[in-house]
Amino acid sequence: MNIEQRVYKKLLQVPTGCVVTYGELSRAVGLHNGQRLVGQIMKKNPFPVIVPCHRVVKSDGSIGGYAFGENIKKNMLLNEGVETHRNKIINFEKKKFRF
Repeated sequence: MNIEQRVYKKLLQVPTGCVVTYGELSRAVGLHNGQRLVGQIMKKNPFPVIVPCHRVVKSDGSIGGYAFGENIKKNMLLNEGVETHRNKIINFEKKKFRF
């Protein structure tokens, strides 16, 4: 299994209503300091509806980028019960998923 597949498979474990940081996801697949690589992998996600890359956020609680735009990402998160204010997750520590 290549690194992209490992990252996508691990991301599928993040439940609806939760978010995971790029760093946490990279560590979960054995990459140390792999946050940027995870971001690049999320950007290339061929199945964004199936593999929930919108649940991956920055370590400071900012929502980060999204191939379809930040407003789409915020709306997808809101539909899952994750609220934002000024592009940051509200109650970030409570919404953060750890493997």
